[in-house]
Amino acid sequence: MMDATKGLEVPGETLEAEVKAFFDSAPPLQNSDGITQQLDQFIQRNSSPSENGKARRIVCVTSGGTTAPLEQRCVRYVDNFSSGHRGATSTEYFLKAGYAVIFLNRKGSFQPFCRSLPDDPLLECFKPTDESNIQVCETYSEAVKRAVVDHHTAVTGGLLLKLHFNTIFEYLQMLQIVAVSLRCIGPRAMFYLAAAASDYYVPWKEMVEHKIQSGSHLLDVKLVNVPKMLSVLRNDWAPLAFCISFKLETDSNILLKKASAALEKYKMDAVVANELSSRKEQVVVVTSAENVVVKRDKNLSDNDVENPLIKLLSEKHATYIEHPSR
Repeated sequence: MMDATKGLEVPGETLEAEVKAFFDSAPPLQNSDGITQQLDQFIQRNSSPSENGKARRIVCVTSGGTTAPLEQRCVRYVDNFSSGHRGATSTEYFLKAGYAVIFLNRKGSFQPFCRSLPDDPLLECFKPTDESNIQVCETYSEAVKRAVVDHHTAVTGGLLLKLHFNTIFEYLQMLQIVAVSLRCIGPRAMFYLAAAASDYYVPWKEMVEHKIQSGSHLLDVKLVNVPKMLSVLRNDWAPLAFCISFKLETDSNILLKKASAALEKYKMDAVVANELSSRKEQVVVVTSAENVVVKRDKNLSDNDVENPLIKLLSEKHATYIEHPSR
């Protein structure tokens, strides 16, 4: 049995105290100095004028679900459903649109440039030729070549930086580091927050250290609300960035109402509303000015819904850079 204890979502000092308590209780992020150094180098490299005479836009794409550990030496955890497909595919289209991408993703989630590969590419795309050598199966040769070349080009060209998380603690600490690092480029920064972040967690200091023992008829675990970091991202960490969040619902009747509420509450520039069963076919981009239905074009070779979605968001970001609303 799990008791999900909801905290009150109130602004001001209460939220500030909740945020402080969350970060104070979180285990230290490993290699935080190294992550900061990577980010600084990446941002500096992409801040020089490009071929069109303008500095490149940089987007942080978050992708995959976070875990909420139940033990400090974690064996059991609460997980969020997310394959990471939306974030990984969007990363490809952001690169095509001329962005540099910080891909903040769950370890083991779907990765950019892998859409044409099978679920287990290492074992399914290769075959042994003898005891010492392997080669790509002819069926997948073009797909593997394209994936490897495109990924290598993006990474070595300094346009793709991949950072990995597992837990809600790691995710939010890394998101804070990314946001504060991007603050220096103002409105050229975009946040595309496609990760499925945990709504509830067990504070680190309240966790048992060792594995919870089985055998009891009931497991009583107290979960508390994760503070709503969208407000903090918007107001404190990167106040000039162009911010896009996502709203996923299973009930289409409440989807747009919930997306509009999130837009207003967290002062997002856009909320991408998607219904679970149709999310790969169409989404609705909700802004203060309009709601735009974005559908997958089945007649295109790149017929993912993310293709027209990123084109639309890129255009809105370009307009925002010329006329920042904050």
